[in-house]
Amino acid sequence: MKLYRTSAGNILEHLNEYYLIPSGWNEIVNKDNLYGYLENFLSSTGPFKDGEKMIHEKLCAPIGDQEVWAAGVTYLRSKTARMEESSISGGASFYDHVYDAVRPELFYKSCPGNVVGSNDIVHIRKDSNWNVPEPELTLFINKYGNIQGYTIGNDMSSRSIEGENPLYLPQAKVYEKSAALGPGLLVLNKPIDPDTSIYMRIVRNHKEVYNDSVSIRQMKRKHIELVSFLYAENVFPSGCYLMTGTSLVPPSDFTLQVNDEIFIVIDGIGLLHNTVGTKK
Repeated sequence: MKLYRTSAGNILEHLNEYYLIPSGWNEIVNKDNLYGYLENFLSSTGPFKDGEKMIHEKLCAPIGDQEVWAAGVTYLRSKTARMEESSISGGASFYDHVYDAVRPELFYKSCPGNVVGSNDIVHIRKDSNWNVPEPELTLFINKYGNIQGYTIGNDMSSRSIEGENPLYLPQAKVYEKSAALGPGLLVLNKPIDPDTSIYMRIVRNHKEVYNDSVSIRQMKRKHIELVSFLYAENVFPSGCYLMTGTSLVPPSDFTLQVNDEIFIVIDGIGLLHNTVGTKK
């Protein structure tokens, strides 16, 4: 089952049929057993004929009052990339150590107001000359600390800023329209298949300039491990999104340009599509 948030209401998709859910987004996703709640909802209502049209025309990012956090260096390729960008500053060893440490790297990524949905514009910083998208399987964790669903995340990153000094990480990661989520929330009655793959294409002037994929099986850390550290001393009254890291890192001579198109697909979830822009 998939949940979509639109400007006209919340839509549940199941077996190619669509159902309008009258409750607010925060209330729905924080049910103690979201999958069970949605199953009961399906048994008590009928399909909604305009649901597919609403998703196509009025789709919003699947987020209400939730914060977005992110995990870093959860794949070997990510560790290597961070070490490469930080070699001049002398910070490369930080990423080597965190990859093998007991405690994962977790950082605040975005407030809801800086998150965009599919088919919207993501920003690159004007004071950075090396910018990349980072495609990530993203967990939705409810206020009780339970993983309730999965979506696609794009953790936009200014590698030149982070590479200059690891302490500049917040400036490299947190700014207007620096995060994208979507297209909806995949709700399962069991953990997502570890053989699930993430795909990313980048198109510039109608030509493909990047294309690669990875299986989430290559993640070093377990999802429940990341959640346990995030929720250990934090309270999230509306739940929380957690981007789980990336292994798809464009080569070091690549940087995003305005009007580039980013296509991220995750098996079973769908397509997150964004166009690159900058703050005016």
